[in-house]
Amino acid sequence: MNSTSTPTHCPYCALQCGMNLSPTPDGGVEVLERADFPVNRGALCGKGRTAPAVLSSRVRLTSPLVREGGALVPATWDEALDRIAGALGRIRAEHGADALGVFGGGGLTNEKAYTLGKFARVALGTSQIDYNGRFCMSSAAAAGTKAFGLDRGLPFPLEDIPRSGCVILVGSNLAETMPPSLRFLTELKENGGTLIVVDPRRTKTAEHADLHLAPRPGTDLALALGLLHLVVAEGRTDEAYIAERTTGWEDARAAAMAHWPEYVERITGVSVPQLREAVRMFCEPETAMVLTARGPEQQSKGTDTVGAWINLCLATGRAGRPYSGYGCLTGQGNGQGGREHGQKADQLPGYRKLDDPAARRHVSEVWGVDPDSLPGPGRSAYELLDALGTDIRALLLMGSNPVVSAPRAAHIEERITSLDFLAVCDVVLSETAELADVVLPVTQWAEETGTTTNLEGRVLLRRQAITPPEGIRSDLEVMHELAARLGVEKGFPTDPEEVFEELRRASAGGPADYSGITYRRLAEESGVFWPCPAPQSVDPQSVDPQSVDPQSVDRVMVADSGDASPAVTPDGPAREAEVRGAHPGTPHPGTPRLFLDRFATPDGRARFVPVAHRAAAEEPDDEYPVLLTTGRVVAQYQSGAQTRRVDELNAAAPGPFVELHPRLAARLGAAEGDPVAVVSRRGRAVAPARITHAIRPDTVFMPFHWPGEGRANTLTNPALDPTSRMPEFKACAVRVEAVTPAEAARD
Repeated sequence: MNSTSTPTHCPYCALQCGMNLSPTPDGGVEVLERADFPVNRGALCGKGRTAPAVLSSRVRLTSPLVREGGALVPATWDEALDRIAGALGRIRAEHGADALGVFGGGGLTNEKAYTLGKFARVALGTSQIDYNGRFCMSSAAAAGTKAFGLDRGLPFPLEDIPRSGCVILVGSNLAETMPPSLRFLTELKENGGTLIVVDPRRTKTAEHADLHLAPRPGTDLALALGLLHLVVAEGRTDEAYIAERTTGWEDARAAAMAHWPEYVERITGVSVPQLREAVRMFCEPETAMVLTARGPEQQSKGTDTVGAWINLCLATGRAGRPYSGYGCLTGQGNGQGGREHGQKADQLPGYRKLDDPAARRHVSEVWGVDPDSLPGPGRSAYELLDALGTDIRALLLMGSNPVVSAPRAAHIEERITSLDFLAVCDVVLSETAELADVVLPVTQWAEETGTTTNLEGRVLLRRQAITPPEGIRSDLEVMHELAARLGVEKGFPTDPEEVFEELRRASAGGPADYSGITYRRLAEESGVFWPCPAPQSVDPQSVDPQSVDPQSVDRVMVADSGDASPAVTPDGPAREAEVRGAHPGTPHPGTPRLFLDRFATPDGRARFVPVAHRAAAEEPDDEYPVLLTTGRVVAQYQSGAQTRRVDELNAAAPGPFVELHPRLAARLGAAEGDPVAVVSRRGRAVAPARITHAIRPDTVFMPFHWPGEGRANTLTNPALDPTSRMPEFKACAVRVEAVTPAEAARD
């Protein structure tokens, strides 16, 4: 490593790959390998390697912008901030605090997410705050909380995956969405384990599978229930485990038995022999895992779907045992930490519930406000966006681009344009920022210090490596200045470490307890897994964390204490010290592996939740006979607001496309590269045809990274899961049409 390089982490996905940034003669930075970080061991995808390109003033915002005469023009910071504060104050005075909306992002650091939630509830007094992470893994979070009493994407580190006997990967294309993580699956197979991939497309990840199951989009719930039926019918349940560590089995078993193999085959299109082979592969090894991602989660029944896969793990004794269990692969860079500390509509810092009186008291004491002054839960993300321009008259948006990323995107674009006032903080002029009344240019990953929490629950320190250009401010500075203009002079520090120290206190005792984590520890370690409570009666910075064996914490569980949020163990500090092999007062080393002794429920048992298959919110019919599913490509990220500004990435993935089977293409008379139109009840998108046998004949696929005529989310269905409020991105009814030359020229 260059002696002047700075160890930090990639700004993109939830792997948060380690990298070193070295200064270049032109004042920028270049990415160097950082082999010591265990998640990627130096490997990076193209997005990570080219991340410094977005630091260039050629592609980024360099000055505040305000709307004058219909156009965005440069302005001073004071002018821009005064305009935002004036509009927010005026609208609040005229229409009430809930006329103000706040929308955050899963890419914000923990410090920013924490401050944004506090800003909404304390400086603005509004309940109307949510974030784009609602579109990411909220269904898995809801299902995990129901079953285990706690949501952490992966309850074990990634390094455990190669040591399992079998992994079922449901609705994830790791080879393209998180390429450095593919090595864990490669090592799994090298160690003699097997891989089952569930995906309606034969993706690059599915090509690595020992068994590929390709169900119709929207039928993952039936598939999981069919596998559990066979587990029961073939006598493969772990009855001793079920009796000792779970509750609710009889009802879940009865629900599964209504889904016999032939019935499931008719629903999913997965053959009975394949179902039986999947059960054999999953049940014969001593250890096995199920990992889900957006495929089963982004459905109007996503919580139940994930719950069915969890039930399969519980029935076979796979959860809460070494190298076994259920895990969710978080997508966004700080998707895990982003929802733990208060920018979600119903939560307070530490993953506390906003409607819990004890939680409100604890956080209010840290914030120095009256608990009764805190608003209650607000709308979920899509519901908030759908209400823009009606009872929500102004919106402050940070780190999101819903004009491209939201379902029924054309409608959401209309709602945004109907606002009385829109302010956007972003690195680039995104499609949403182009509609704003004020746009503020903010610092990005390499220009600021802050923490993120990756998909393993590993809290990491991103370090500042470069000075931001003159005229650029951080999101923390923006909220400090706006709060002051709105009459809240204190409580919004601009130093990220000072914010994190407050976050530690606010999260203390909560499910996501960060109180034992410090910047000093994060600078010395490869991250710290939460929960990590602070030691009692000892300054957490005064004891050497290296004095504790990290393996001794593997059996520390989180238990529900009956009020807002649990402490670390059911037996208090004495038990905590015992399992850590250290005296009280020794810094907690963090919790890489959850649930090995007990689950985070009042009685320590996991909960089976009975579920039954139901159809997608929108099934094919004569008018819309084909199913659309959406996803990502390797060279672009999320709405593409940043990656579409990188030449190398655009060369690899220049635009949208429609992936369709040769039989469907033949019926349309479409050849490779011909423009085709995909039409749903919500709109029309046009993109070149990509013809492949890798997709089902009854399904088409579109990536969602682009705006304009090829915007996939023009088509998607905002039908919401009743529990998680996740929209149904992964399945909607469409028709596919050939495009005439005249239409193609117009489009």
